[in-house]
Amino acid sequence: MLGEGSKKTQRRERMKKRSAAERRQHPRVETSLGFNVVANGYDFITNTQNISCVGAYCHVDKYIPPFTRVAVKLALPVANNGRGGENCDIECKGVIVRTEDGKEGGFNIAIFFNQIQNDQRKKITEYINQFFPNNPSAIKRL
Repeated sequence: MLGEGSKKTQRRERMKKRSAAERRQHPRVETSLGFNVVANGYDFITNTQNISCVGAYCHVDKYIPPFTRVAVKLALPVANNGRGGENCDIECKGVIVRTEDGKEGGFNIAIFFNQIQNDQRKKITEYINQFFPNNPSAIKRL
């Protein structure tokens, strides 16, 4: 039994040494997209700082505690397919997984999309992939 505890400790140490980028499974891109977050009766209109198909990072004026459930609406630009500059609205539910003090006031929040339809997740993935059309290994994982 003593060996099991040390194996767990060794595994934890190995995990700590891996960077956050290595642990990410989904590519994330730094981009500013129109973003609406509804939490605790407040409606925040903001922009993303970065986004992946499983979450987003943005700035809000009021503190929202971690584990708060939120509703999210995102205006996702559609690639120019001859129809001009259209937006695709993505709506889903999420949960705040991190809240940090902003450098110039307010708060930076990380949202995990815990209730999102597969077709909407796919649209976000397609949007992100357009930033890396020729070199999939260059995908930035934050």
